[in-house]
Amino acid sequence: MSGFKEPSFADRQKAAQEAKQNILNKFRAKPGPDDPAVRQRQAERESQAADRAKAKLAREAAKAEKKLRDAESAAQAAAQLAREKEEAAARELALEAERKAARDARYAARKKKRK
Repeated sequence: MSGFKEPSFADRQKAAQEAKQNILNKFRAKPGPDDPAVRQRQAERESQAADRAKAKLAREAAKAEKKLRDAESAAQAAAQLAREKEEAAARELALEAERKAARDARYAARKKKRK
């Protein structure tokens, strides 16, 4: 069995030159921007981007609509609460007037009894 043979300087230069040539050939083998396959992929990407933009607009419109509905329902709830408070205040005022009338009637009855 023979030992490891170290590559010479010429072998290393040749390997480096082959590697550079392989990279260059790989680069040249790629299709250019005029290639129909490249144009087709670009068109597909653009259509996907347009679809994403449409979907985003639809989501934003749905969010805006939901926000509007939430604001309307909050306004309705606030108006309902205000009406309930107003009705409660009116009931309390009527009850207070009724109590005062009863109190005045009792006072008048006592005054009448004394005379």
